[in-house]
Amino acid sequence: MLYREMGNSGDKVSILGYGCMRFQEINGRIDAQRTERQLLQAIDSGVNYFDTAYVYHSGKSESFLGEVFSKGIRNKVKIATKLPTYLIQSRRGMEEVLETQLKRLKTDRIDYYLLHMLTDFASWEKMKNLGILDFLQRARRDGKIIHTGFSFHGDRENFKLIVDDYDWDMCQIQYNYLDEYYQAGTEGLQYAAAKGLGVVVMEPLRGGRLVGRIPAEVERIWSCAEIARTPAEWALRWVWDHPEVTMLLSGMNEEAHISDNIRTAGEAYPNSLTQEELAVVDRVKEAYQQLLKIGCTGCRYCLPCPSGVDIPNCLGIYNDKHLFQTKRTKIHYFLLTSGLVGGIPSHASLCSGCGKCEKVCPQQLPIRSHLQDVVRTMEYPAMKQLTRLIHWGIKGLNIVKRKKD
Repeated sequence: MLYREMGNSGDKVSILGYGCMRFQEINGRIDAQRTERQLLQAIDSGVNYFDTAYVYHSGKSESFLGEVFSKGIRNKVKIATKLPTYLIQSRRGMEEVLETQLKRLKTDRIDYYLLHMLTDFASWEKMKNLGILDFLQRARRDGKIIHTGFSFHGDRENFKLIVDDYDWDMCQIQYNYLDEYYQAGTEGLQYAAAKGLGVVVMEPLRGGRLVGRIPAEVERIWSCAEIARTPAEWALRWVWDHPEVTMLLSGMNEEAHISDNIRTAGEAYPNSLTQEELAVVDRVKEAYQQLLKIGCTGCRYCLPCPSGVDIPNCLGIYNDKHLFQTKRTKIHYFLLTSGLVGGIPSHASLCSGCGKCEKVCPQQLPIRSHLQDVVRTMEYPAMKQLTRLIHWGIKGLNIVKRKKD
């Protein structure tokens, strides 16, 4: 494992951080045995930074990490968690959330405490008006938090304003080869690093979109490269190649993924990719940009939808149709959103247009407009009526079954 310094904090952290938002689940609960094995596998291989948040797995992510790390591991790792700014309405609320997080994590300190999901300078100003400056000062003085930072989902000008307005230790931004000029982007990355902040990268694989079913043209470009790498290796190496990047986060929930990422991290020195290798990534980026319709990363902040729309699923399948140019995606869409599988309809035409999703979308996507595109492209004319019949039919069958039981 390679390590880099977290800005001016003095901490040496693994260049591969463990994202704790996508643990394996069984029946809606974290698969405790398997996830603990995976965490220990990562720690034994040199990973020392674990990123969670108040809301991940509905609060169970922090609690699960607390259980695992309390078994003699706590001093081997750095814990990063986040204050949910979108839930905070008072200074007292900040205190209550922090105390809850310390209890969940079974620790007396949080190594990196981030303000979660700042979207613009106004969101930072709101927190200042609620007393965040005094809260952070007191929490640091009392040793409850060691370093401060923020995660960001907005444009680079607002990013710079927030960077300049407080003595941050680090920040967390979305960055990958498709998002070089998106949100904070390369310019924001370099700006923060020049100010002495550590920079943690989230979404290096764009929510898995860069390593799933690869479009034929992208596959062709990768296969023609002189150096044989998997799409994940190419994507991670591209991020790590930037010396301003302290680490990247990967939401690893497969043992093979952990092993592969750790092996890749062991070779990822800054500025180690050749011009020829960078040119390969540029060609892939161009191919994706020609195919991708909607910039959804699948983060699921938009859920639950009041109308029951599975927004990431709808947008993801819509993107797949354009990426892979196959008619099967329309059938796939029907099977997954009609209620035929799972019993609950979740298709795009259920959208009521309330706009709740757009207020919390980190990518600031016009989701309502995109859902209308999904309806026009993916849904059969009578799909809404058909799914209603399916739902009623399944409900009726369940009633009959309960009576028989």
